[in-house]
Amino acid sequence: MGSRFAAITAATALVLGTTAACGAGGASSGAGSGTIHVMVYGDATNKVEKQIAETFNKTSKVKVVLDTVPGADYQQKLQTVINTPQAPDVFFNWGGGSIKPFVKGGLLLPLDAFIAKDPGLKSNFLPTVFNSAVLDGEPYGVPMRGTQPVLLFHNKKVLAEAGLTPPRTWQELVAATKTLKAKGKTPIALGGADQWPTLMWFEYLYDRIGGPGLFQRAVNGDKAAWASGDSRKALATLKELVDSGAFGGNFDSVKFTDGGSPALVARGRAAFELMGSWYYSTQQDANPDFAKSDLGYSGFPTVSGGKGDPADVVGNPNNFYSVLKKTKHPEAAAAFLKLMYTEEFVKAQLAIGNLPTTVNTPNFLSSSASPEYSKYQYELVKAAPSFQLSWDQAYPQSASTQLHTAVQQFFDGKLDADGFIKAMQSLPAS
Repeated sequence: MGSRFAAITAATALVLGTTAACGAGGASSGAGSGTIHVMVYGDATNKVEKQIAETFNKTSKVKVVLDTVPGADYQQKLQTVINTPQAPDVFFNWGGGSIKPFVKGGLLLPLDAFIAKDPGLKSNFLPTVFNSAVLDGEPYGVPMRGTQPVLLFHNKKVLAEAGLTPPRTWQELVAATKTLKAKGKTPIALGGADQWPTLMWFEYLYDRIGGPGLFQRAVNGDKAAWASGDSRKALATLKELVDSGAFGGNFDSVKFTDGGSPALVARGRAAFELMGSWYYSTQQDANPDFAKSDLGYSGFPTVSGGKGDPADVVGNPNNFYSVLKKTKHPEAAAAFLKLMYTEEFVKAQLAIGNLPTTVNTPNFLSSSASPEYSKYQYELVKAAPSFQLSWDQAYPQSASTQLHTAVQQFFDGKLDADGFIKAMQSLPAS
């Protein structure tokens, strides 16, 4: 997970030309002091969080204190202070597995009461996104920042020269890789050295073949899910693509985080790259001419006979704000969360390239950095029956290294299907 969000942060910082905000972090819960502390992941997008905090403080007697923690230190800092007197009142997270330990520990405040008083805290967000922070039937987070679906990006010029169009089916993708190889191109760029980009291929194939329920059973502790027929079919399908040379021969020495894999696509040496929606900003910064004229994007191909809906997406539905149960100012926390669907919030996020998942976002897409791209993403997420949270976010943070290693070793041929299944079955349940 860390590499991914470092990559996103770096890309955003480059686009904005600003530096990450670094604050004290982890201040007291504000008991009797008229303050609530909001702990956020420190990066260039903190400018919006600061703006919203200032707006809140203009009218509220209880003031928000924004504690920004550098991204590389955020998870560790949160784990350190979450169950201490220095815990924040409200904190940034990724939903899913990232907050499940806190829910199990009884540390978080269910938001049902907030929503009962203001139904807009739920109804103003896309359901597939809001539900990513619902655990055991209870909501524990309100979306903030923007959605990050994973898309299949391509070089329009490379495809056109090969007589190809973006693949709609898996068969078309496989056929395209053969055509591209024959023309001396690497069909699919992959930053395998970062490991997490490789994981995206597993996430989509497991969804397309087994449906979202397959992974959900696995992450909930059903070890049989990993050994199921659908799981083995997904692994066999992926292995066939890897063995065909679709990713080239040196993907394990290429990184996304240093711009290596995006450069392969931008320079026409590779045709495709599966990556989160931040890829567009990455290319806009590093290769602006390419981004303007030759960067294309599409959804992940359908798989014949699969149980997953072709409209399903994977990635990071959004980031969330959750509230600690011991906050002394729950009413102020609720009032602060309401700002996450205001016109000011949506416009400010769009202005820095983020795509909020509020139902009123379409009203303001014309003001985004790339209206066409923002509209495509929004409609994709809105129509998705399922938005699967990235596996390394759905599982506890303690599982990330083992998960990433198994993914990389399967791609490298160091683990066969049985070895991969065994590795995944040994992961701690979320």
